[in-house]
Amino acid sequence: MDVMTRVDEPVTVWVSDTGLPERIVWRARRFRVSDTPTRLAPTQPGWHGEAGWQNEAAFDPAITHPPEPRESWRFQATAETGESLVFDVALDRYAARWRLLRTYL
Repeated sequence: MDVMTRVDEPVTVWVSDTGLPERIVWRARRFRVSDTPTRLAPTQPGWHGEAGWQNEAAFDPAITHPPEPRESWRFQATAETGESLVFDVALDRYAARWRLLRTYL
């Protein structure tokens, strides 16, 4: 049985020239991406499509600045010890850092 753990911690993610995650450092442990990363679709109401375009009608008119979708990825990565985990990460463009959202055993 897979176990999902919600996490909200900063991580370091290295990406390729095309923007795909390649490596991650979490809690001082290095992992190398060992499977094809999958872009996660935005989950907020009003977001649709891979580009993250917003449908303004989906938000309350009192919200003058709806949240922007974040670049998010899911990928399997393997540590030097052989341990493999699946990570969900998101790029916070305003803070210019990556956040670890969830891990799966």
